[in-house]
Formats: sequence, C-alpha cells, structure tokens
Amino acid sequence: MRFIIIVRAHAARDAGVPPEEELAMARYHAELTRAGVLLDASALQPGDPGWRLRYEHGHRTVIDGPVAGAEARITRYALIQVRSREEALEWARRCPAPGGSAEIEVRQLCDPDEAVPPPPRDASGAAAHRVGG
Repeated sequence: MRFIIIVRAHAARDAGVPPEEELAMARYHAELTRAGVLLDASALQPGDPGWRLRYEHGHRTVIDGPVAGAEARITRYALIQVRSREEALEWARRCPAPGGSAEIEVRQLCDPDEAVPPPPRDASGAAAHRVGG
C-alpha cells in the first residue's frame, strides 16, 4: 500500500527553515530509507506560491499565487510503501512538525492496477463488451 505524507506549515515558514529542523527531517527520511519504505520525499521551494489551473465549462484559466484563504501551505511530502494503514499512521506520527506547529495529512494512493476496474466477464470467462453505453 502506498501513502503520501503531506506536511503543511504556515506561510510564515517561507522565510526559511532553521538548520535543526532540516536535520530532524533528514534523520526522519534516513529512518524511512533504512526501513525500506521510502519511495520519494522532497521539500517544496520556499516562498514559491506556484500556480493553479482552473477549468470551468471547458475553459482553462491559469492563476498565479497561493490558494486564496489557505492558512497553511504544503511544504514537503514523503511517499511511502507499507503493509497497512496502521503502519502508515505510525510513520506519520514520527514526522517532525516544522516549528512545532504544522498539519500532517496522510492519504492512500490508488494502486495503478486497481485504478480502472477490469471489464466484466461473461460465464465463459471472456471479457464482456458493452455496446452503446
């Protein structure tokens, strides 16, 4: 099972992260690596608000800047592969909180093999095909 651990911190954190916090996160990532569960991890560029694309009625709009009204921004993530939801929660509990004040969100990723349901089978085991639906 794959999970993403998303760390959200207040926008004031964009001024920079103290070295001791970076060291704590490096130790956490090393622990994930030693356990063989870390697939990927990174921090987002501080101060970079990015952009969003909004689609409405077939029209696309590019919007620069942070999400309006967002109290906290995503500052980093870790992608892990574990055996259970409980194991993912245990790893998330170990994640250092920036400045001692953050929100850590954990979401399970879809298994690529399960993202699209297989076609229904008929009694012979052959894939059934729908017409016009």
